[in-house]
Amino acid sequence: MNTLIESKKVTKIEFEETFQLESGESLPSVKVAYETYGKLNEDGTNVILICHALTGDAHASDYNYKNNGLVSNSNQNKQKGWWDELIDTGKAFDPEKYFVICSNILGGCYGTTGPTSINPWTGKIYGAGFPIITVRDIVNLQYKLLTTVGVNKIQAIAGGSLGGMQVLEWAIMYPELVERIIPIATAARHSAWCIGLNETARKAIMDDPIWNNGDYDIQPRSGLSTARMIAMISYRSYESFNKKFGREINHNGKIKNNYSKINFQIENYLHYQGNKLVDRFDANTYITISKAMDLHDVSRGRSSFAETLGSIKAKALCIGINSDILYPPSEQKEIASLIPNSKYYEIDSIHGHDAFLIEFDQLNRPIKNWMGEY
Repeated sequence: MNTLIESKKVTKIEFEETFQLESGESLPSVKVAYETYGKLNEDGTNVILICHALTGDAHASDYNYKNNGLVSNSNQNKQKGWWDELIDTGKAFDPEKYFVICSNILGGCYGTTGPTSINPWTGKIYGAGFPIITVRDIVNLQYKLLTTVGVNKIQAIAGGSLGGMQVLEWAIMYPELVERIIPIATAARHSAWCIGLNETARKAIMDDPIWNNGDYDIQPRSGLSTARMIAMISYRSYESFNKKFGREINHNGKIKNNYSKINFQIENYLHYQGNKLVDRFDANTYITISKAMDLHDVSRGRSSFAETLGSIKAKALCIGINSDILYPPSEQKEIASLIPNSKYYEIDSIHGHDAFLIEFDQLNRPIKNWMGEY
C-alpha cells in the first residue's frame, strides 16, 4: 500500500468482514468515516490521532477547506471544525509536520456504523437493536482504520471527555504503536456522578412517547432535547452560567406581573441547545454512546485500577479544568499520578467541562511545548 496519504474531506472506508465486539456480539461489516490533515510520511510514523467526544464527529478542523480550496471562501464559516484552533499551521497539531486523523466513532451517526446504519443481515436500520459497545470496541475499529491506511507509529493521541477515554484505552491496548497520549478532562473509569447524569438523560429520551422502545420513525425531539439540556448544565459551571446569563429575562417589556410568560435567558439557551442537537443527532445513538461511556473502566478484566494505569508506557500529558464538575481536576490528578511518565497541567477557566472546546490558547501552548520536549 502507498503510505503517502494526502489531506482530504470526509472519507468513508468499509470493512466487509465481521467485526467482533467485546460483548461477544458482532457486526456483519463496519463503515468508518474519517478526515485527515497533512501527509502521511513514507514510514507511516508522523501520525496524530484526534478522538472526539459524545456528540462530536470526524470534522475536527477546517484546515483542508482553508488550504486546499475545497470550498469557496464565502462558505468557509460553514466548515468550522471543533478543534480548529489546535489543528492548523503553527498550532499544537500542525498538519505541515504531522499527519492528523480523526474518525467518527463506532456507534456514531456521522458516517461510521451505528444505530442509524442499515444492518446487512436484515436490510433494516439497526435502531435500538444495535448491540452494546464499549470504548475498547471504538478503539479496535480505529486501530483497524489506522493500520489499513498505513500507520506504523502514532506520535500522539489526544481527546477530551469520551475522547480522553479512547486515548487511555489506546495506550493500554496498543502500547507498541503509541508514543504520547494527551487525555483531557476525562475518566479512567466512569464515576457514579457521571453515570447518574447519563441515566437521567437516557430516561428523558425513553419517556418521550415518540421513542416507541427505540423503533421510532421520527426523532423523539422532546426527549432528546431534554437529554441535551441536562448534559449542557453539567458541561458548564455555576460561575459560567451566572456570568453569561445571570437572571436576565427575555421579554418585550410588556410582561409586568404576568409571571407565566417570563422566560429567563438561561432557559432560552438550554432550549436552543436542545433543539440544535435534535437537528443533527439521533436518540438511539445518544443512548448507545452514553452507555459505552458508563461501561468505561480501564481496569475491567485486567489488573487493579492502579496497576492498569501504571502499565502505560506512553508519555502522558494529563489535562484538567479547574471548574469542571463532570470530570473534576482531582480525577485528572489521580490519572496523572498513576501513569509513570506523566505530567499534569490544569486549565484555568470559568467554563467548566466545555473549556477544552473553548480555552484554545491554554491548550495550544502546553501541548506544543510538551510535544517539543521529546
